[in-house]
Amino acid sequence: MKYLSVDEMQALQKELHQVYEDDWGTLNPEVAAHCLLWTVGEIGEVIDVIKKEGADAVVQDSGTHAHFAEELCDVLMHLTDVMLCLNVTPEEITESFRAKQKRNLERWK
Repeated sequence: MKYLSVDEMQALQKELHQVYEDDWGTLNPEVAAHCLLWTVGEIGEVIDVIKKEGADAVVQDSGTHAHFAEELCDVLMHLTDVMLCLNVTPEEITESFRAKQKRNLERWK
């Protein structure tokens, strides 16, 4: 199985938004904050799975685990929309992620 890259996630979201552009509008800087609000709502749904089913069920029950993963995907999709709205490239995410990881590893030494 090939794992998703940020580049592929962006391509998939662009495709989705092209299909629903008449209903959703275009991804542009003016709607970035709106996309973040949707992200926050989806994070709430992720939290609800843990609150209602318990963290152990997320790990041990396949149905709960699948539901949890689906809600996480919603979060990632909306964050990807934010990146697209503000022209954040996969390269920038890669560089920033690695730099942040390095800083975090050295933070409490």
